[in-house]
Amino acid sequence: MGTDTVRSAASDDAAGRRREQRGWYFYDWACSVYSTSVLTVFLGPYLTSVAKNAADAEGYVHPLGIPVRAGSFFAYSVSLSVIVAVLVMPLVGAAADRSGRKKPLLAAAAYTGAAATTCMFLLGGDRYLLGGVLLVVANAAQSVAMMLYNSYLPQIAPPEERDAVSSRGWAFGYAAGSLVLVVNLVLYLAHESFGVSESTAVRICLAGAGLWWGGFALIPLLRLRDRPTAARAEGAATAGTTPGLRQLAATIRDMRRHPLTLGFLLAYLVYNDGIQTVISQASIYGSEELGLGQSTLIGAVLLVQVLAVAGALTMGRLARRYGAKRTILGSLVAWTLTLGIGYFLPAGAPVGFFVLAAAIGLVLGGSQALSRSLFSHLVPPGKEAEYFSAYEVSDRGMSWLGPLLFGLTYQLTGSYRDAIISLVAFFALGFLLLARVPVRRAIAEAGNPVPEKI
Repeated sequence: MGTDTVRSAASDDAAGRRREQRGWYFYDWACSVYSTSVLTVFLGPYLTSVAKNAADAEGYVHPLGIPVRAGSFFAYSVSLSVIVAVLVMPLVGAAADRSGRKKPLLAAAAYTGAAATTCMFLLGGDRYLLGGVLLVVANAAQSVAMMLYNSYLPQIAPPEERDAVSSRGWAFGYAAGSLVLVVNLVLYLAHESFGVSESTAVRICLAGAGLWWGGFALIPLLRLRDRPTAARAEGAATAGTTPGLRQLAATIRDMRRHPLTLGFLLAYLVYNDGIQTVISQASIYGSEELGLGQSTLIGAVLLVQVLAVAGALTMGRLARRYGAKRTILGSLVAWTLTLGIGYFLPAGAPVGFFVLAAAIGLVLGGSQALSRSLFSHLVPPGKEAEYFSAYEVSDRGMSWLGPLLFGLTYQLTGSYRDAIISLVAFFALGFLLLARVPVRRAIAEAGNPVPEKI
């Protein structure tokens, strides 16, 4: 009888864990549409065109009196968003770990980002400053929300399941991105049939991503559950009162007690900076340097989304056979080769751009999903949200150094080819740093069980 009770409890626990995992997948389904339709496809070229409408005769806009080339405004806005995120995420992460109440914080961040994205419908004419502000708010809010979302992974999946669960989450996100992008492509290409201008069609796509994000975020908020923490039991009344940079410094100081975890995070921050910059700047490279039309760019991004679903699941299976670290290292080699090919693509050649998109799609989801699951093994128990706040600084298009380097290279050379090839440095250095991290020992020193294959 006692054995039956134990088995029943274990079965109930497994069923509850599966239910949470399925709810967790849906946050990727909700917010990935923002990353795809807004950040990757529509907002970069559209905000750049709005900035050009407001530019002076030399092609500069002057936010707060600072001369900025209109073609660099979007990249600089992405960089500014991570500065805001750096100030906010450590506070929220520490508060979540101390209180154990992640869901209210996740809801606040998700709906702030969704609201800012929906308000992008108001962009038009020369309102580039409004576009920059909304981009900064949406990106920073997405960083905070993704940090909280990622921090659930160690709690809802045991070590042997994390690569698969993380990969499924990314696959859900790319599937949603593909679905909505098809709808957006129909609206954009047939905008006259729908009785709207091209500009209005773009603004509908931007706002629609915000509505999608807010609507589907309800599913994980209903299914995920908060868990009590030791800090909550002790009554951490001062949670969230430390200034952002001081809290981030405190998190980094705590990581110094786990130098191998810090070493992996450094490698991730470097190579993921390159990944996110490629994602956020690829549409500008295609439109401004290669002279490709918006419909071609949308089709290429759709190809990335479709292949990223298969790529994420395939790389998850490769990780089970070869280990997550080796699989990630292989993906970084592929990223480097892809950028090299992109540098030599001739202008006005959509076929070459589609080949490039296919290569990106096959490695994109897997490199991100496996990085997330690998890092989850390196986080000390009870520090999930706090550590993932540092992780999230360079995730999902929030990297600041890559867009800054991209923007500065273009501002100094006037060439997007030089800007795109400069990103090879991130993948090469990231490869070297990750190769030096002994992940099995890092997991053990973090106080976590070491999976058989890692």
